[in-house]
Amino acid sequence: MFIDLEREAWRALRASTPLTLAEADVAGLRGLGEQLDLDEVVDVYLPLSRLLNLQVAAAQRLWADQQAFLGGSMQKVPFIIAIAGSVAVGKSTTARILQALLGRWPDHPRVELVTTDGFLFPNRALTERGLMKRKGFPESYDRRALVRFLAELKAGRAEVTAPVYSHLVYDVVPGEAKIIRQPDILILEGLNVLQTGPVEGNRMPGTFLSDFFDFSIYVDASEQDIRRWYVDRFLQLQQTAFRDERSYFRRFSELTREQAVALAESVWGEINGPNLAQNIAPTRSRARLILSKGPDHKVKRVRLRKL
Repeated sequence: MFIDLEREAWRALRASTPLTLAEADVAGLRGLGEQLDLDEVVDVYLPLSRLLNLQVAAAQRLWADQQAFLGGSMQKVPFIIAIAGSVAVGKSTTARILQALLGRWPDHPRVELVTTDGFLFPNRALTERGLMKRKGFPESYDRRALVRFLAELKAGRAEVTAPVYSHLVYDVVPGEAKIIRQPDILILEGLNVLQTGPVEGNRMPGTFLSDFFDFSIYVDASEQDIRRWYVDRFLQLQQTAFRDERSYFRRFSELTREQAVALAESVWGEINGPNLAQNIAPTRSRARLILSKGPDHKVKRVRLRKL
């Protein structure tokens, strides 16, 4: 089902794709605690950028052929790329790198990035439903709003809005929205974008998010490595963002290192670990491409689904 490519073989598929990012650009895209550098961009993300460019070009040709077949005008719709994976695995960084690289191709300069965090139910609603300790699980998202957002994009709407989430206050920002105006490409990044399980009431949905995707990527690593990355990131946040007076996690900034490690391990064991095992990891095989990382956060192998 998949073609397995070690890093060396994958790197060769870059061909003549130019490097359009400088070291300063990469530093700005790097996630907390990650070891992203230009070598990683060249070896992993340039070949992926080339593959996606070919996919987008093919989709654009198909759209033009269908327009000609129908004999009338039809709104051009964005090519949608989904990026899934665990908390702390680096999917947000992958999304930002691809946005930067794909936006530099001449045929599709308008690339938007939306995260599913904005489609979480507000904390007030999660508290009322007893879901605060299941934040990030499939049932904590407003799935109807997310499906409607993607459906409007694929319908060619001139403007589509997405809610905005603040990691600082750990909640959806009331009254704030991101306006999407017919991009060439939209990247949707989130924990459960490939999930196909039941929703509220244990009902199977009539429409899955993946029905709207043109390409999907799963960022993978061993659970042991992801857990370690999560704890390390928690410790870094404790010394930085958690110290902000507005931070939802301000109370954790005064913990000792030992207390902070114990808390992070507890959160992983009670929330993030079970969500990964029950909901996220089972969707890995549904992706078109899997980026497999080693203990150093670098991609070691790429798995591409056969056509």
